[in-house]
Amino acid sequence: MNQPSTTDALAIPPYGLGGICDCHTHVFPPASQFPFAGNRHYTPDTATVESLLAMHRRIGVERVVIVHPSPYGDDNSSLLWAMRTIGRSARGVAVISDTTSTEMLNTLHQGGVRGTRLNLETIGQNDPSVAQEQLLRTAKQVAPLGWHIQMYTNLGVITGLYDTIMQSAATVVIDHFGRLNAKAGLNQPGFDALLSLVRSGKVYVKLSAGYRVSEELNYTDLDPFAQALIAANPDRMLWGTDWPHPFPPKGTVRSPDVIEKAHPEDNVAAIQRVVRWAGTKDIAKKILVDNPARLYDF
Repeated sequence: MNQPSTTDALAIPPYGLGGICDCHTHVFPPASQFPFAGNRHYTPDTATVESLLAMHRRIGVERVVIVHPSPYGDDNSSLLWAMRTIGRSARGVAVISDTTSTEMLNTLHQGGVRGTRLNLETIGQNDPSVAQEQLLRTAKQVAPLGWHIQMYTNLGVITGLYDTIMQSAATVVIDHFGRLNAKAGLNQPGFDALLSLVRSGKVYVKLSAGYRVSEELNYTDLDPFAQALIAANPDRMLWGTDWPHPFPPKGTVRSPDVIEKAHPEDNVAAIQRVVRWAGTKDIAKKILVDNPARLYDF
């Protein structure tokens, strides 16, 4: 059978695929429904489940992973509510602390959570030794549930954690291209370590939120990085929109006292971009359908 034309491949949904999963989203119900944590670093604008699902209908997405965002701290009430509201097509990634009880972990798992997130980048934590302690502690907590550990951090920390990740019993998922610097080129320090972890199968990488790592129009300087990661191990690639795109303009100092507007982003272009990076229907299906189904237990 011939491969679809480029036009067909970039249609919505791409290649006519069913079961496409957006592996990185957030939901921010009205603050009157779920109050934010007092020690948050920013205050997001409202982003409802209904708006998320409407966006997914436009781009051909049928499954979703909601990542618990930092403004709620380790209170996962809004995450559980959002998954329950969406139903069986939703999974979650929670935020836990060293005081999270076994009972709460079981409640989260029953509600659809399949991983936990260490959000190091948002709080400016760049010490690999601190990250190692958190990774080891968290791995022990979630081992009985078989959860993965999702990390939002940079290439320097990833390099410092290389041996720990390789020896960890938990699978690790790296957010947003590992916070590489697209304009620094493929030879930048740390990218080789990320590629090696991907080849080993110990690490998944989310090809998501290009605006966090690139300043070029349409993020064209990300092409060689995405293609190198996919070539290293297409079975360990994931894709997500990062909807509703909570990312401040360059130079902005975040404040919890100001409601932060979402970053403007074309989600149709985002899914078309990952299809272009994939190059073939088979690899696009791995990234958009098969890999998330395996990791998130759909």
